[in-house]
Amino acid sequence: MKKSLLILATSLLIFSCGSTQEKSATQSKVPANPTDYANSITSDELKDMLYIYASDEFEGRETGQPGQKKAVNYLKDHYIDMGIPSAKSDGDYFQSVPLEIMETPKVDLTFDNKQFKAIDDFVSVSTAKDGNISTNEIVYAGYGIHDDAYSDYKDLNVKGKVVLIKSGEPKSADGNYLVTGTTESSKWSNFRQEYASKRDVAKDHGAAAVLFYYPEIYSMFANRFGRSSGRMSLKGNADDMYYFLINTELATAILEDIDTNNSTTTINKPFNLQYLNASNEFYSENVAAFLKGTEKPNEVIVISAHLDHEGVKDGEIYNGADDDGSGTIAILEIAEAFKTAAKNGHGPKRSILFLHVTGEEKGLLGSRYYTDMEPIIPLENTVADLNIDMIGRVDPKHEEAGDDNYLYLIGSDKLSTELHNISEDINKKYINMNFDYTYNDDNDPNRFYYRSDHYNFAKNNIPVIFYFNGTHADYHKPSDTPDKIRYDLLENRTRLIFYTAWELANRDNRIVVDKATE
Repeated sequence: MKKSLLILATSLLIFSCGSTQEKSATQSKVPANPTDYANSITSDELKDMLYIYASDEFEGRETGQPGQKKAVNYLKDHYIDMGIPSAKSDGDYFQSVPLEIMETPKVDLTFDNKQFKAIDDFVSVSTAKDGNISTNEIVYAGYGIHDDAYSDYKDLNVKGKVVLIKSGEPKSADGNYLVTGTTESSKWSNFRQEYASKRDVAKDHGAAAVLFYYPEIYSMFANRFGRSSGRMSLKGNADDMYYFLINTELATAILEDIDTNNSTTTINKPFNLQYLNASNEFYSENVAAFLKGTEKPNEVIVISAHLDHEGVKDGEIYNGADDDGSGTIAILEIAEAFKTAAKNGHGPKRSILFLHVTGEEKGLLGSRYYTDMEPIIPLENTVADLNIDMIGRVDPKHEEAGDDNYLYLIGSDKLSTELHNISEDINKKYINMNFDYTYNDDNDPNRFYYRSDHYNFAKNNIPVIFYFNGTHADYHKPSDTPDKIRYDLLENRTRLIFYTAWELANRDNRIVVDKATE
């Protein structure tokens, strides 16, 4: 009898062990409580990591520099330790991002047989390919606007031609702007959007070169772009179109009454351009780790933050603890929470891509390379991007109001009403933080919606949320150090983002994009 009981007990033990192993490899049937995993995100762990990541050892993490290389290896090692594999099929956590540093191009420009000088009269504000233009025709396209309500390009053929445009936008006799129909101006005369919007429209219409008369900002851009400033861009991203800001002397030489002339016309005088660019090529890295979904592995939630900062300037290290060390280590804690859940049989239904991008401070370069040139996950499979950029501090507005239980949310309702509602509901259920949508306003003069890595996803109609604590006295200064971080707030905000990602990854239906743009 004892022998039979021993055999039975042994059999039960073996069966029990096998069941435990099977459970760890498959999805548990017991509903998961996300709070069990959110609670693993702690201020102590965040602090320990940030004091390393934003230390002097990392030399400010400037794109392409030794400190940035240390940063990407630090991130890779963390994912290896957590057992979260690379997102790439070759197993390499690094996505190489080809970059180039542009020096001032050599440009010879003449109009009506008169030589004009670079910097003094014009400045190249794009990365263009070597080439030359010789023509006897310049097309004046007025304000250079193309909009449903008003277009300077209506019945105007500029393909392969040199185009002259000016800043601003037209008004009606009653003082309303023609584009908006109100006293409020549009993006066509907004400083942060105008010169890019008008460039893109001219390029879409096939212009070979654009001469943009914008006297209010000419001096600033001449100082920024006209010298050997070491501007960084994606390699091979040189435009097929030349784009110049020009001063009043050159603008009025081409069209004397340009300030008051709003009618499109053609100037038939000789124009010659020779352009020779200069660049130094190198590589930086995005870091990409991937947790495969258990039921819908081809649908992917991206959680992103930029890994770079300003580097060393005049011998001072810009540590970038808040910008964006806070977002970077927040992702590591979120990844660890999801991995722990997966080990317990509660892996996410959808896959999650933990994406750390380079070159944000240089113009959102790493995220643009990912979305526009080499997406590791097809963009059509990407459900949403939760982008974290500065979540460890309190800005002056909320400090003065005595409100530290807040977070700025940007973009949540731009493309998906459902995403916005989910975000609100999750916050009320788990955190009850005060969401501030000030910078989500389309007329926000700071234009933060366009200034972090989420934008490269949003422009591809992928719903986004940008989490942000606002700027502060140490923004882009060497004094942005780990001791200034509010780790209690960083913990709470990181948990909020984890809860939101958990819901997006585990809900039955993929969120609907109901506000897609063309």
